[in-house]
Amino acid sequence: MSRIDDFEAFIAIVEHGSLTAAARRTNRSLQSISRSLATLEEAVGVELVHRTTRRSAPSEAGAAFFRRIKPAIDEINEATLKAANQRSEPSGVLRVGAPVLFGPDFLVPVIAGYMRTHPRVEVDLRLSDEFADLGAEALDLAVRIGDLPDSSLRAKRLGALRRVVFGAPSYFAERGRPSHPFELGKHSCIVRTVDERPGEWMFQIDGKPRTVKVAGAFRSNLMTPIYAAAIHGLGLGYSPLWQIKHLVDDGRVELVLTEFEPVPVPIHALWQEGRSSSAKVRAFLDMLASRLDLRNL
Repeated sequence: MSRIDDFEAFIAIVEHGSLTAAARRTNRSLQSISRSLATLEEAVGVELVHRTTRRSAPSEAGAAFFRRIKPAIDEINEATLKAANQRSEPSGVLRVGAPVLFGPDFLVPVIAGYMRTHPRVEVDLRLSDEFADLGAEALDLAVRIGDLPDSSLRAKRLGALRRVVFGAPSYFAERGRPSHPFELGKHSCIVRTVDERPGEWMFQIDGKPRTVKVAGAFRSNLMTPIYAAAIHGLGLGYSPLWQIKHLVDDGRVELVLTEFEPVPVPIHALWQEGRSSSAKVRAFLDMLASRLDLRNL
């Protein structure tokens, strides 16, 4: 077994908290993982991992060792994958998951360019706003908006998306424009009833995240009727900018309180570690990073 395998065993132990978990993650036997750790500790001359019956944790020397070798091993693996991918033309079916509204307008143009560049690849795009279980749904890759839960998936940050308050020119002509989030209590606001906390909008006030309670006579469980209601002057809406950018560009709604926008929401591409060696996945990740245009969103 190579020294690289010993390094990867040690990294897996530190990341997953036990030799048993590391064995599962690397598809190796517990004895093999234990042997790699012992070999590595003998080579460096110090104990790298404190073992107990339930958990393994890096020693002080082990933690410092981990911080140094982890980027190097990642770089070696990345270089190996790129070299291998250069020998293989992407082919087969690429299964991609994405949010319902985001996929058609933003992902499909990238997919079109990808399929023209790699004509041997077919793409199966599956749209859902639920957080995808890539293994259960047999997805090669998923694009997800929002903070990521802890998982074993690999992730590539693609950018971040603004959340904005908007209203129709007719509404502002009749009710005026709020100049501060705390003034929203005097305005009719359109609430999305299925939010985790309906009627609470997030802002950045004095450099800190703050929630402001809002209410209004019209509410809905879906965003499309909320957009329609805002266009017809029924109140102010709160939404990701990318979902209403076309309405802003057409002048049908206008943004307010932009100086109080909350921290933008991250957007990532997610894939399983074992699938990162696939030429079709790697090629699509590269194209996503270069062609997905999230500017002004």
